[in-house]
Amino acid sequence: MSAVAAKPQAGGAMNPTAMAVGVVMLLIILAICWYISPGAGLMALIGITVGGVLIGFGTHFVPVGGAPAAMGQAPGIATGVAMLAAGAGLAGLFGGAWAAEQGLVVATVTGGVGGGLMMAITCMMVNFVYVFGMGIPSASGKVAKDPITGDTQAEFKSQGTEGHGLPFISFVGGVIGGFLGGAGGTLIYLQLLNLYEATLPALMQVPAAQVMPIAVAAAGMFAVGLFLVNAVLTAYNITGTIEGPHDPKFKRWPRAIVASAVASAMCGLVAILIVVPM
Repeated sequence: MSAVAAKPQAGGAMNPTAMAVGVVMLLIILAICWYISPGAGLMALIGITVGGVLIGFGTHFVPVGGAPAAMGQAPGIATGVAMLAAGAGLAGLFGGAWAAEQGLVVATVTGGVGGGLMMAITCMMVNFVYVFGMGIPSASGKVAKDPITGDTQAEFKSQGTEGHGLPFISFVGGVIGGFLGGAGGTLIYLQLLNLYEATLPALMQVPAAQVMPIAVAAAGMFAVGLFLVNAVLTAYNITGTIEGPHDPKFKRWPRAIVASAVASAMCGLVAILIVVPM
């Protein structure tokens, strides 16, 4: 009953106590990893946590309209936060995995470019459908002018709607969100891959060449899983639709950062413990 009686604006409120507890939990998880594996394990966990934070933060940039967008009653892409963020991130992850042998920086940037490119193509095709298929212009319901182009929005917005289509700022936000998500997912994958390549040969007592497929598969599965975890966490933080970085809901990102950091560190610790003896 408390959830039913909650005020509508409560979802956007910050809880300093809860955020402080989250930071303490993060420090405890890092301390546990430092005690168990102060070298490669700790560095991998830090990289995983940073990657998770990039995913959580980047998801707030992605324009999500859900069912209202499908009816032309809200700006954004007509799907959920988790599905869209995971799709952009996985596209980037595949690109980053392909460039894994080029080094951490090159592979991470490649993953970001892959995620950003996926979102750019998606946003472009969505606007084609809105403009030429549904006959509606792009207009935001959150701002009077586009923060980038300065174009006014009110005269293009239909009455009874929150806007429609994908304004330019939403398009740019989608590309930024895809880049950050793809880079974060790639960073998680690379950290786990390096750790598994270094520890599995001795653990399984086989040559390094034989464990390579196992290391790639295990790192990929954990990276995909962490992507979904962070995307769902951010979806709960956004609670519905979001137009992009100009949307008032974007200001909720500090809460998502703490949640993503704790969740990523906890899941990352599990991924590390399977190859690091207690």
